[in-house]
Amino acid sequence: MIFRQFFDQTSSTFTYLLASGVGGEALIIDPVKEQLEHYLTAIEQLDLRLVQALDTHTHADHITALGDLRDATHCATVMGNLSKAECVTRHVREDDVIDISGTRLRAMYTPGHTEESFSFVLNPSSPRAVFTGDVLLIRGSGRTDFQGGDPHRSWDSIVNKLFKLPDDTILYPAHDYKGWSNSTIGEERRFNPRLSGKTEAEYVAIMANLKLPHPKLMDIAIPANIACGQSDKLDKSQG
Repeated sequence: MIFRQFFDQTSSTFTYLLASGVGGEALIIDPVKEQLEHYLTAIEQLDLRLVQALDTHTHADHITALGDLRDATHCATVMGNLSKAECVTRHVREDDVIDISGTRLRAMYTPGHTEESFSFVLNPSSPRAVFTGDVLLIRGSGRTDFQGGDPHRSWDSIVNKLFKLPDDTILYPAHDYKGWSNSTIGEERRFNPRLSGKTEAEYVAIMANLKLPHPKLMDIAIPANIACGQSDKLDKSQG
């Protein structure tokens, strides 16, 4: 199996490229528009055929490369069934399975950061990893104060869904701000300061008191990402 983790320093975003092997079909998760050429180079050098590009949710801090990848590679675009993005080819629901030449991802509905957030479990019959978007981060969790976010739903998604995965399931989030590249479900259950030893009420209080500024690109990124990151469609929608 081919697995590559990319990092966009401006938005602290992780992007993941998965394929069964050199020369095979591939899938990319949470791609960033400014890194498009980087992804295309890797796809070409590994002789891959990108067949699906997936966003875990509508990002507010960067512009997605979904639309650009679709145009460059003719791949399908994938998001959860509650996404409002206009150019999504496939909307997945809870327990839907994405199969790319034997590389299987199970969709897990994990709202809380946004109301449309999904996580994706690699090798669902015996979980190897989970791509959590922004709902669960390494030693943290995604903010819950806009885009339909809700700290109670965040708690439920993390504690009653993600934390039910095996302890050794590798955690790959969409962002990191502390220098981590991955973790495990077991580590986060034990050491995540927002969750370990906390009650739901305590977690909700923590999230309510974060008082974070809105992402700098929020007013640009959200409408752009509804158009799958393509400025020509964004301009038309505004004009």
